[in-house]
Amino acid sequence: MAGIDKTIASLGPVMQLAFVPTDFDAAIKHWTTVMGVGPFFLMENIRLDDMKCMGEPTDAVFTLALAYWGDMQIELIRPENDAPSHLSGEYGVRDRLHHTCLLLDDIQDAYAACEKHGAKILVEGRVGDEGAVIYADPGGGPGHVVEMLQTQPGTHELFAMIKQAGVDWDGSDPVRKLG
Repeated sequence: MAGIDKTIASLGPVMQLAFVPTDFDAAIKHWTTVMGVGPFFLMENIRLDDMKCMGEPTDAVFTLALAYWGDMQIELIRPENDAPSHLSGEYGVRDRLHHTCLLLDDIQDAYAACEKHGAKILVEGRVGDEGAVIYADPGGGPGHVVEMLQTQPGTHELFAMIKQAGVDWDGSDPVRKLG
């Protein structure tokens, strides 16, 4: 298995900084008007297929907004229910960095790296037909979670579209809904 000797960082570069704001709308306004980052693309009421939290099935639902600050993706997340997840309990930190994200081709590499280095898998699930995700704590605790996302067809194109929308963005239409 390719990932058996890898560290978590060697799986790929950090491509995203994710935050769970107490006030989602105020956070979007701050990022768009003060930071000049946008537009944000809204994906509402997301449910991961076969989602597990600490190995147990969960029905967590969340909404997210994505934008780019240069090459770095910024994600703002709003939990939509109280189901156990990486957004609740001990790991439900607010108003500071929640997690970083790495993109990878094979989720098995992420599982192998987590096992080798003792990273605690908080949440795992399928993303669409061919994608998968793990949220793991490699030892830093809340605020130090790493998301490892196995992309599916269309992921890179979606992220490229969001990134391109931010190039020379004039501040208009700061929140745009995605399917």
